[in-house]
Amino acid sequence: MAIDILQLKQQAADQAVAAVTSGMILGLGTGSTALLAVRRLAELLAKGQLRDIRGVPTSSQIEQEARRLNIPLTTLEVDPVLDLTIDGADEVDPALNLIKGGGGALLREKIVAQASRREIIIVDESKLSPVLGTRWAVPVEVIEFGWRTQWDYLSALGAQVTVRQRNGVVFKTDQGNLILDANFGPLTDATTLAARLNARVGVVEHGLFLGLASEVIVAGAAGIQHLTRQA
Repeated sequence: MAIDILQLKQQAADQAVAAVTSGMILGLGTGSTALLAVRRLAELLAKGQLRDIRGVPTSSQIEQEARRLNIPLTTLEVDPVLDLTIDGADEVDPALNLIKGGGGALLREKIVAQASRREIIIVDESKLSPVLGTRWAVPVEVIEFGWRTQWDYLSALGAQVTVRQRNGVVFKTDQGNLILDANFGPLTDATTLAARLNARVGVVEHGLFLGLASEVIVAGAAGIQHLTRQA
């Protein structure tokens, strides 16, 4: 019998949304898996099973979808501390460190993650990895001015760099920045790399989400796994 991965991802999303209680202020993640959680949240609100929920979307795409689904929205200026964020990831290591940014929303996603008391990540089992960088390049968001110098910097750190495009056009984030996808291969020291990227002028943000995920819910052939980060 073929495994319906979409159905499993929906089950994982439903499990994440089960952590939501009425009155919460939520971060609404970006990406196909996080979208399943947003739609489940809207369903529970429409049925009256959840009330007084407000969400902070991590991208203009999710903002539009949330408005379409009648999910009340707020901002971090109004509500600077979030009870819970539900989001996806591109790669997850055994310590629940992440690479994110495949959808291009990494800057807002990280701001929202850092503002959250709890962050639940939903993935399918293909996103699990023994070491970050094994399966995914590190997205690096840079300002357009002088972007080639950032390319050279990332190359000097050992990465193979590409400028992200969509449909043959250079991709720009919601903030109007570029994304350089930096393939370092398996990362032996993600913490040091993150520090080097944080220190670089012109680098707005990067897709290494270290120590931010509280839990990861994994949809896979054996069903749903619930992983919790060890303190």
